[in-house]
Amino acid sequence: MTDPRTDELRAEVTAALPAALELYLRLHSDPELSGAERRTAAAVAAALRKRGCEVTEGVGGHGVVGVLGDGTGPNVLLRAELDALPVREETGLPYASRTDGVMHACGHDAHLAAAVGSMDVLARLRERWRGTVTVVAQPAEETLTGAEAVLADGLYERFGTPDTVLAQHLAPFPAARVAHAETVLAAARTLRVVLHGPGGHSADPAGAANPVEAAAAVVTGLRAAVGADASAAVGVLHAGTAANVVPDRATLEVSVRAGTAAAAERAAGAVRELACAQAARLLPGHPPEVEVTARAEPTVNDPRWLATVRRAHAAALGPAAVLPWRPSMAAEDFPRYTAGGAIPAVYWMLGCVGREEWRRARAEAPGREFTVLPPNHSPRFAPAAVPTLRTGITAMAGAALACLVGVSEL
Repeated sequence: MTDPRTDELRAEVTAALPAALELYLRLHSDPELSGAERRTAAAVAAALRKRGCEVTEGVGGHGVVGVLGDGTGPNVLLRAELDALPVREETGLPYASRTDGVMHACGHDAHLAAAVGSMDVLARLRERWRGTVTVVAQPAEETLTGAEAVLADGLYERFGTPDTVLAQHLAPFPAARVAHAETVLAAARTLRVVLHGPGGHSADPAGAANPVEAAAAVVTGLRAAVGADASAAVGVLHAGTAANVVPDRATLEVSVRAGTAAAAERAAGAVRELACAQAARLLPGHPPEVEVTARAEPTVNDPRWLATVRRAHAAALGPAAVLPWRPSMAAEDFPRYTAGGAIPAVYWMLGCVGREEWRRARAEAPGREFTVLPPNHSPRFAPAAVPTLRTGITAMAGAALACLVGVSEL
């Protein structure tokens, strides 16, 4: 026999699902890049107001804060992200992006719709909890700068310091499943490297030190430089304007990932040393510029609250729906909400692959399904909307209820 409270939660999720799906489809078709999420923010703000939230816009850029409750008692914060990626969508979906070269390829649209749907459920179940639930729709997560901006704009001073912070993220495993681990995501550093040279004529390359050659040496030397406990990849390389002109600069943007903050710092230092060494060798007299433009610490869950959330998910979704998670080298700015670990946080992964798609992947690559499924950031990333949102709303609302009760019992 199921718990009547679980049955009630599931019934309210079903009631909230159509409006959440409508919001998801709207957001997916109209994505906006980091720092430019004006329409997305307005749509989320309007949706939260309809759920009875007191809404503040323009927090840390285009950030939106919605508050449900009386401002007293326990405070649980739910976080989702507004921004999309500079990716041209190739899913063929009827609700695909209408903006060329911009796509919700990481699932932020689903995170937003699930967060709004969770507030809908929590409003419907208001008699079951006391305190405050604060939802933050954060800008600029993809650049790892949005959380810092929202916090610097006085998030906790203006809306209260939460007792715990919750978030979830799509990943390519079966929808209707969630996955947990104590350490979920890696540390990251983003570096901008500018290599300078005198420039010159391509007819005399020996007479003009070429920053492109130095950039190539940096790219090919990254793996050895950062070592086995980290990874580094160049996502952007800009140089030159014409084939017959040796450019006077080359710019690289490098993403460094590691399991710990210390390893990420070491790897970032190794990238700096590599750039300086290649500049000294190939561009004598022209030292490079190396700047860390963004950083993220590992996403590590509070063990006590992780256990609370896992129990809530097992009750709401069924024990078989709660899976272990192998720590990923993806990174997030979510840890900033913990104030250096002073505020407990729980972050889990949310499956988004439809049943038939998962079966096809298993038939094609048994035991290696992830190798054939489009991952996050792929132009073919296409979550199964209904089961993903149903699970996401259930997981977030159930976790929030469990944490509200848990804080009350402290």
